[in-house]
Amino acid sequence: MFKLIEKDTWKRKPYFDHYFNQIRCTYSITVNIDISKVITFKNKHHTKLYPLLIYALTKAVNNHEEFRTAINDKGELGVWDTLLPCYTVFHKENETFSNLWTEWNDNLMAFLSSYERDIEMFGANYDIDAKPGIPANTFPISSLPWATFTGFNLNIFADGSYLLPIFTYGKYFRQDDKYLIPLSIQVHHAVCDGFHVSRLINEIQQICNNITADIE
Repeated sequence: MFKLIEKDTWKRKPYFDHYFNQIRCTYSITVNIDISKVITFKNKHHTKLYPLLIYALTKAVNNHEEFRTAINDKGELGVWDTLLPCYTVFHKENETFSNLWTEWNDNLMAFLSSYERDIEMFGANYDIDAKPGIPANTFPISSLPWATFTGFNLNIFADGSYLLPIFTYGKYFRQDDKYLIPLSIQVHHAVCDGFHVSRLINEIQQICNNITADIE
């Protein structure tokens, strides 16, 4: 469901007008997320790391309207009630990638099951959009598991009206008995400020720290 925003009464109206109509502005930030508990969970339950990381992002994003605010195909401003992850899958055989999306489920094991089913059905499809029918309410996640980076920025040459967040994971590494992974977050200043991104980062970390609670 897409709920339209009444701009005249919207608390964010002056900021939206400034960063969308006057000085159209996006920004990005790269942080290290401690995934030590996620690695432990992965090893204990014999799961894959990538869907666990996708789950953490999607759960955090769906907790906050500012990261679900978008412009629909009619040019209307509104908020999706739920966002689904659309993530990249790499093909070693020809060194290309495909986009897959998975239905969201707050239940971790149910989400992992849906992810595995999508990988099994569409993971070998080399088309750029491997799973057909990508819904409008998806947000992009990609992974660069070959490089541990300290900064990452996407330069989108368009009209600057894409409002949803874009996430990119890097290669995880070990430091001081912890497993850390770089995460780049790109957002539109019209819908969220540094406060909102910082809160999201802290929440992603909390979800990773409490990953076992989502199956209890």
